[in-house]
Amino acid sequence: MANIVMFGILAVVILGSALVCVTTTRIMRAATFLLFVLFGVAGLYFLLDYTYLGAAQISVYAGGISMIYIFAIQLVSKRTLQGIRESVKIKRFIMGGLLSLVGLVTVVAVFLKNHFLQTWSGAEDVEVPMSTIGQALLGSEKYQYVLPFEFISVFLLACIVGGIVVARKEEEKK
Repeated sequence: MANIVMFGILAVVILGSALVCVTTTRIMRAATFLLFVLFGVAGLYFLLDYTYLGAAQISVYAGGISMIYIFAIQLVSKRTLQGIRESVKIKRFIMGGLLSLVGLVTVVAVFLKNHFLQTWSGAEDVEVPMSTIGQALLGSEKYQYVLPFEFISVFLLACIVGGIVVARKEEEKK
């Protein structure tokens, strides 16, 4: 019963923070609420007794959010950080809602087509061992994730270098 209550609390925190993250117009608030979402996901990992994944979620993504803070401060003008507000256009809001609805319908259609909901709600309670998860995360064979993880790290490094180049160009213009 306590697990269900904790899941409910974490679900509300994750969904509420995600909603505020994508609807706010201030970059620092968006990064802060994204941090709450990632901590909530780490809480779900801890709730499932996947302590390694929970700790990795906190360490990797908390570092990533701190990088977002640094880039937000360096790359965004001071006036934007102080709260110059953009007007929300109703047409843009409606288009975003429609695209979200299309995404939801697509996900539900895929679930129904592949009979995922029937197999998920079945009576079988299968627990995946941590060694299997570790091999999937750190293996380099088919359907394992070390190569995509390395590509993402190289991509993030390129983003950091690009941010530095953009920041220096603005500095030279002044």
